Amino acid sequence: MGLETKKFGTTKAGEEVTLYALTNKNGMRAEFIDYGANITALYVPDKNGKLDDVVLGFDDMDGYEANGCFFGSFIGRHGNRIGGAKFELNGTTYELEKNDGANNLHGGTPGYNHVMYKAETTSDSVTFLRTSPDMEQGYPGNLDISVTYTLTDDNELKITYNASSDKDTLCNVTNHSYFNLKGHDGGEITDHNVWIKANGFTETTDDLIPTGVIADVTGTPMDFRTKKAIGAEIEADYKPLAIAGGYDHNYALDKKAGALEKVAELSEDSTGRTMEVYTDLPGMQLYTGNFINREMGKNGAQYAKRTGVCFETQFFPNSVNVPSFDSCVLKAGEKFTSTTIYKFI
Repeated sequence: MGLETKKFGTTKAGEEVTLYALTNKNGMRAEFIDYGANITALYVPDKNGKLDDVVLGFDDMDGYEANGCFFGSFIGRHGNRIGGAKFELNGTTYELEKNDGANNLHGGTPGYNHVMYKAETTSDSVTFLRTSPDMEQGYPGNLDISVTYTLTDDNELKITYNASSDKDTLCNVTNHSYFNLKGHDGGEITDHNVWIKANGFTETTDDLIPTGVIADVTGTPMDFRTKKAIGAEIEADYKPLAIAGGYDHNYALDKKAGALEKVAELSEDSTGRTMEVYTDLPGMQLYTGNFINREMGKNGAQYAKRTGVCFETQFFPNSVNVPSFDSCVLKAGEKFTSTTIYKFI
């Protein structure tokens, strides 16, 4: 029960990295490191009470310092894609790193998952804090940012983001954990069942930049309003799936603006595990690990295509360049706060 800490390793720059572990009264255990505020493990009981680690990740710092797939990662200052790797704010155009073709993906360098954080702890939570300096990754403003992970006795991993800036800036942070309810080494997740509370998704160009159109999911493989297996239609002859190599799409959630609501559910029959997803944000990226390619993970596991699935709560991708989308602009002096919950039942 409670909090434990131990040394996890040392970065190539010589920084000592600490692992923080939270355990609740049910034996559920969540582990994090102060390098990147990464979620490194999540032990969840199955229908027989057996604990398995259900998130993909690495055993050591070499893995997390590389981590091209963003396993367990805290993502910022802007998660997902910004078209043309640029945006205009208050009459000034800001140029970002082109790290996804001509576009920007997950903020740029240094990624929020590749920097050190100060840690503050309680018996059931760990908060990671830092200041992202003005023009880091190309974004204006000194951004004071924190992410708090709380493990409840209701088997919830609650993620709370807080931020403020001294200049108008963008703030679209998310978590990029890959889940496999059979265990992190459980193989493909195409047999997992998914429900998403969304009538539409953001239509994209061929390089996955939203056009501004919200496409109706009705009659398409994108429709998860009735729960179905991830693999049921993932290979369908449907252009959005072909472009992304599977699901890698932002869903326009059917929810009240700003309200914390259940928006998705993931379940796996053989283990009896179910995960519910709650958010107060308007969007969520469903990503089925289409680009994982022989990553060496924890305990000698080899992760391959579609061995984990992500539920990345967010403002819509490229929202700063699409006036009809909810804005992720954080005004100077204002407070940003958002909550995402992954609940296991």
